[in-house]
Amino acid sequence: MTEPDAHDARAAVDGDALPSAADAGVAASAHAGLSRRALLGLAAGVGAAGVALGAGAGAAAGVAVGRTRERESAASVHDFFGAHQAGITTPVQDHLHFASFDMMERTERDDLVELLQDWSYAAARMTQGLEVSASGAVGGSLQAPPDDTGEALGLAASGLTVTFGFGPTLFQTADGVDRYGLAAQRPPLLEALPAFLGDDLDPEHTGGDLCIQACADDPQVAVHAIRNLSRIAFGRARLRWSQLGFGRTSRTTAGQATPRNLFGFKDGTANILADDAEALQAHVWVAQGDEPHWLAGGSYLVARKIAMLIETWDRVRLTEQQTIIGRDKGAGAPLSGGDEFTTPDFTGADAAGAPLIDARSHVRLAHPDFHDGNRILRRGYNYVDGNNALGRLDAGLFFLSYQRSPEQFTSLQRALATDLMNEYIRHVGSGIWAVPPGAESGSFVGATLFA
Repeated sequence: MTEPDAHDARAAVDGDALPSAADAGVAASAHAGLSRRALLGLAAGVGAAGVALGAGAGAAAGVAVGRTRERESAASVHDFFGAHQAGITTPVQDHLHFASFDMMERTERDDLVELLQDWSYAAARMTQGLEVSASGAVGGSLQAPPDDTGEALGLAASGLTVTFGFGPTLFQTADGVDRYGLAAQRPPLLEALPAFLGDDLDPEHTGGDLCIQACADDPQVAVHAIRNLSRIAFGRARLRWSQLGFGRTSRTTAGQATPRNLFGFKDGTANILADDAEALQAHVWVAQGDEPHWLAGGSYLVARKIAMLIETWDRVRLTEQQTIIGRDKGAGAPLSGGDEFTTPDFTGADAAGAPLIDARSHVRLAHPDFHDGNRILRRGYNYVDGNNALGRLDAGLFFLSYQRSPEQFTSLQRALATDLMNEYIRHVGSGIWAVPPGAESGSFVGATLFA
C-alpha cells in the first residue's frame, strides 16, 4: 500500500513511530510488525484460512479492474486508535469484507493476547495505507514468505477501518469450558441470539469466537486486510466463515445520500448519525455504569445474513412493493406523504378509510415509536454470491447493527415477525459479538479485558 500523503498520518504509524514491541507488550521479534508465532504462521500460510481468503482476493481483484474512485475517497485515512473503535460511526464505506474466526484447540490465554496484539499492530498500519510490517511484501528475505501478501501495493488507504469483536464462545464454550480464564469477565448480556420466526440459519455462517469487520472504499483494500489478518492468525485462530459486501445500505453521516438495497428501496433513512452524540450515548455505546466495566466505550455487534428472494420480488407489482415497505420507491418518502425525511403518519387514511401505511409494513413495524424509542445503528451491505442450485441469484443483505444492549436488536426482530417483507427474505446466517472500546496508542484492542 502507498504511504499516506498527509504528514500527520504518516507520523502516527510510520517506521519506528508504529506501536513498538515494548509499547504493545508484544514479543521482541514483533518489532518488524509480527510476533515470532505469527511469522511462523506466515511461513506455513498454505493452511485452510490462507487458501480460503486467497480465492476471495482474486474475485475482488477482478472487480477492482477498471474502477474509478473519487480522489478524496482513496486518500481518506481513519485512525485505528481512539476512545471507540473505527468502523462504527465512521462514514460508511462502499465495500466490506467480514470474517468470523474460532480459536484453535490447545491455545492458551497468552496465545489469545498475542494474537490481539499482532492483529492490532497490523491493523494500525494498514488503516494508514501501510503494509502489515516494516519489511512488507518485498522488503524481507528472498528465501522466506513475505510478511505482506502485496495485492494492495500502490493502493491508498481508501478509508479502511478494521473493527474487532468477541463472541460468547470466547468467554465460555457451548459445553461450559472456560478456555482462557475469561468466564468471569463475560458480559452478562452477551448470549447467543434466540431463535426468531423464519430463521433458516446455516451453522457454517453463524457464530464465532472472534470477528473482524473490514470496510473500505476499495474492495481490494478490504480483502487485503482480512487476508493478511487471517495469515497472521495461523496456528492460533482459523477462519470460520466470511462475507464480502458491496453497495452500503445505510448512512452514518448527514452528508451521505441514503443508499438503496437490492429490492430497489432506500434503506437506513432514520439511521443514527455520527454527529448525534446524545443518540449514540443512549443507544450505541456501553456506558461506564453498565456491566462489565472493561466494555465501557464499546458496543454490541449483530450480524445477520439475509437472503432476498430476488426473482420472486421482481414479479411483484410496484404498488404492492411500496405497501410492503411503507415508502415510495422513487423518492423514499413515507406513503403518508412528504419527502424521504418526513416523519411517517401512521394514523393517516385514504378516502376509503384504509391506512396510508399498512400496519404490517416494514416501516411501521421497525419504527422507534412502537419500541419505546429503541434505536440501533446500522452498517449493512448488499451481497451477491453468484447463483444457487436453482439457478437463482444468491443475493441479499448483510445486516450489521451496533447497539448498547443486544436486547435492542432482539426486541426489534421479534416485532418484525409479522412483517409483510418476510415472504421475500430468509435469515440464513447470524452472529453476535461484544465490541471492545478503542485501543490507546501503543496498546491493543481488548487490552481492557485482560487488565
